[in-house]
Amino acid sequence: MRQLAIFGGTFDPIHWGHLLIAETALNQVSIEQVIWTPSFHPPHKKAAEFEHRLAMLQLATRENSAFTVSLTEVNRGGNSYAIDTLINLSALYPNTHWYWIAGLDTFQTLPRWYRRHELATMCDWLIAPRLLSGENIAQSESICKQVEKQLEKQLVTIRWQILHTPLVRVSSSLIRNLCRERKLISHLVPEEVRYYITAHNLYSDESE
Repeated sequence: MRQLAIFGGTFDPIHWGHLLIAETALNQVSIEQVIWTPSFHPPHKKAAEFEHRLAMLQLATRENSAFTVSLTEVNRGGNSYAIDTLINLSALYPNTHWYWIAGLDTFQTLPRWYRRHELATMCDWLIAPRLLSGENIAQSESICKQVEKQLEKQLVTIRWQILHTPLVRVSSSLIRNLCRERKLISHLVPEEVRYYITAHNLYSDESE
């Protein structure tokens, strides 16, 4: 049975923190492949056009053979729900033990997710601590245990573990703000992504 991980998100834009999380998952859990699934139409966020986010994601991941970018969400259309993504990918990759990579903030919202009762039990969860806050592993585990208890009250059982990622002080919102202020982002994103953002004038006041 293969071991594959889904890394879903808006990736607006992808940055070194995302890549570090995916690399950590590959090494920590012996995952064969990370399948990146950019949200086509995030239900709770305003984001850059999907074509731009997809292009940057493809540029940032193309050098790693263990990374694959999936178009399952754009092919499906409509709102991006995690359960639909997992069902679609399970059909494409049968006989697979699934992991779902999620940031701590995202994982905290799992008790409110659409069809969470099904989703929570269909995969193991790999939780990335907040990259900007400096929270230690013990603090992150405490938060995850609180989420686990909330789900237990909903009669949902979940398997999770913390990803031991080095602290990287970067977030997509930080990058977008720096772009609006016309400040350097070369230390936060791969060079190909920085060039793409500049070439397409993304995240500047003029682009909105």
